[in-house]
Amino acid sequence: MNFTTIHHQIALTFLSGIGSRRARVIVSHFNDLEEFFAEKRLNLAKIPGIPADFVSMKLRLNALTEADKVLLELERIGGKTVFFTEKNYPRRLKQCADAPLLLYTKGNIEWNPDKLVSIVGTRHATDYGKALTHELIEGLAAQHITIVSGMAYGIDIYAHIEALKHNLPTWGVLGHGLAKMYPGEHRKIADRMLETGGIISEFIPSQKPEPQHFPMRNRIVAGLTDATIVIESGDKGGSLITASLASDYNRDVFAYPGDISRPYSKGCLSLIQKNQATLIRNSEDLIRSMNWETEEPSSGKQRSLFVDLNLREEKIIAVMKTKPELTLDTIGYLSSLSVSEVSSDLLSLEFKGLVRSLPGRRFQLIH
Repeated sequence: MNFTTIHHQIALTFLSGIGSRRARVIVSHFNDLEEFFAEKRLNLAKIPGIPADFVSMKLRLNALTEADKVLLELERIGGKTVFFTEKNYPRRLKQCADAPLLLYTKGNIEWNPDKLVSIVGTRHATDYGKALTHELIEGLAAQHITIVSGMAYGIDIYAHIEALKHNLPTWGVLGHGLAKMYPGEHRKIADRMLETGGIISEFIPSQKPEPQHFPMRNRIVAGLTDATIVIESGDKGGSLITASLASDYNRDVFAYPGDISRPYSKGCLSLIQKNQATLIRNSEDLIRSMNWETEEPSSGKQRSLFVDLNLREEKIIAVMKTKPELTLDTIGYLSSLSVSEVSSDLLSLEFKGLVRSLPGRRFQLIH
């Protein structure tokens, strides 16, 4: 079997005990990874910091065989890789000592834009949190900022949706492989993100989501960006982990304050109280703190006066004009459409700025 450069890059990640630090040592000793995989074990044992037990010829050949399987799967789903020695590896992430050796990606990602922020928060986003996310991203639209988050329920997915609404590139960092999507309901949003952004993972495409993967995902969310913004958070959770990692990477961390009686304000208030995050009230505070002022108008994406609708969308709009708020099931019943059809069309209408989603699977027409 003929092994390519990508085979060798992927295979390096399969070698037990070869983390990013040891991998950097290996790369510094060889002009080409092919030389490493062909080198005699005794010679490898002479390299400081590389235990011989980790790099037997049998283990290296097994790793290359596994890499071939991964490449076949990657081709099937239309994915790509970027290795940490390549020029287009994200420069911000490369500054982190524990940066992944290899990233699997899908979409159209411009790895090194001028401005990158991560927006994170509770999976149990409130109307307050959603309103803050909307205002923040609307205010950032003129700045041409790329939005990064973790594709999770709550603030994460709302940040991706708002970025798409305002024509901003957005990247989703996954705690599993690219061939899957967790939660499954977010697959359609991920597909939309591929046009000007994409999805990212350090795990092989077939990897299932596991609890221990999500803290690993959080370090990539923090390391990819210039700043991390916490919208809402309880006193524990992934958002606080991401904020802590961002601080460790010497990145700016911001948090929105909230009512002290709100359970999902506790994490943000704690970050601010401990001087682990800068308090912001709106997008202008963030732009000023990051010295991103611009003379461009700060208006967000404007809704067109004339929006193209298909027949199902027109039917849904007509139904929603009858009451201020309607549930998903009620819209389906009144429009004689299936729940899956209504769900898909409501998402499309939300992107077009015509419909607003509310808690409890309720929806509201934006006048």
